[in-house]
Amino acid sequence: MQASQGSARGPRPHVLVIGSGFGGLFATKALAHEQVLVTVLANTGYHLFQPLLYQVATGVLSVGEVAPATREVLRRQRNARVLLGTVTEIDLAARSVVSESPAGTLRTTYDMLIVAAGSGQSYFGHDEFAEFAPGMKTIDDALELRGRIFGAFEHAEVRAQDPAATVEELRALLTFVVVGAGPTGVEMAGQIAELAHRALRDNFRNINPAHVRIVLADFAEAVLGPFDPRLRDRAADHLERMGVELQLGRRVVGVDQDGVSLEGPDGTVTRIDTQTKIWAAGVQASPLGATLAEQSGAPTDRAGRVRVEADCTLPGHPEVFVVGDMMSLDGVPGLAQAAMQSAEHAAGQIARRLRGAPTGQPFQYRDKGSMAIVSRFYAVAELGDRKVWGLPAWVLWLGVHLVYLIGFKNRLTTLLHWAVSFVGSGRSERTATHQQVIARTVMLERQQDDPGGPATRPPPTP
Repeated sequence: MQASQGSARGPRPHVLVIGSGFGGLFATKALAHEQVLVTVLANTGYHLFQPLLYQVATGVLSVGEVAPATREVLRRQRNARVLLGTVTEIDLAARSVVSESPAGTLRTTYDMLIVAAGSGQSYFGHDEFAEFAPGMKTIDDALELRGRIFGAFEHAEVRAQDPAATVEELRALLTFVVVGAGPTGVEMAGQIAELAHRALRDNFRNINPAHVRIVLADFAEAVLGPFDPRLRDRAADHLERMGVELQLGRRVVGVDQDGVSLEGPDGTVTRIDTQTKIWAAGVQASPLGATLAEQSGAPTDRAGRVRVEADCTLPGHPEVFVVGDMMSLDGVPGLAQAAMQSAEHAAGQIARRLRGAPTGQPFQYRDKGSMAIVSRFYAVAELGDRKVWGLPAWVLWLGVHLVYLIGFKNRLTTLLHWAVSFVGSGRSERTATHQQVIARTVMLERQQDDPGGPATRPPPTP
């Protein structure tokens, strides 16, 4: 059964926002005082603070601190409402969007559209890797990784009691491979090292968690590629002092249940036996980008991002804005800051149009710098011409991320968890349920029964 939602309630124009990430939320909040009705349509009921997702996976933060409910965030914005559903169709000519939810099919019309559906993990044409190496893009990914990371130590503790257990088997259980040496991969590798050497010390009787092998692999020749070379070198040196093994300039050619295969520059393939693989390399824009491109004639880049006009509108459709990870625009990186700024720019253009003011002003991205945390008390930050590292960069990193977290309560509890994890040595969020383990076991059994069947989860849609 298909329900239909009109374009507005009363005389107010209807702005439909697809996605509840940085782009969707910042666009909606920027329209709070305009005479419009704003509908946020997303396939999740929360706003995900993705830069801290790796801390959920490593037991530092809880889910609620990085994913507050969208309705709670927007509860005071009277001109905004939230609908849950997965967008399956966008009809630019009819100015309508079709979404699916357990409640049924909904067709929503709009006067203006902001598409902020974000991106998912890219496996560079090897989607079969996803089953064995979860990405770091969703809450489900983070919780599954939490279960796998902490589960690896638990399984090693049990196997170490078995006289039949081999050294190779235990070594594979205590080997962690992180693919991707960008900020997410560096932060994840650093946190696993912190877990092994500090947080889990004295927790086990049959194994020593410090006897781990942590591999950070990437086809690039350096960690943190976009950063200044001096910061890249300092981050790499610090990782190696923490015991992280850097496998750079190596391409991943195979990922399966029992390990990872890396190909070196000379074509030599090296096998690493490991039960825990983490994919932190590459992003792919939402499949909705292809839908918009097909109907508008706009080109897309290799990551599926839509080439937009200078003001972030879709070519030939000034009523449609594409922002954040979905848009391709010269000089604009795929970062959270770009999503926030482009979303606010789109909202500003809509506000000008409502007032009858001239529109079409080009979006100007303001680079506020880049930063990455390597371990407790050590980070690197690039703020224009200023290069900061060590403790000052770490404090700066904490401050910036606290500012952009949504809600005072989340900021306070996050600060407390950071104190427990970074000043102390505990991890208060180590709980992992059986749900991911059971689901993974069923998936593996199905694949064994049908080797030619699908081996990956479907790509995320907004």
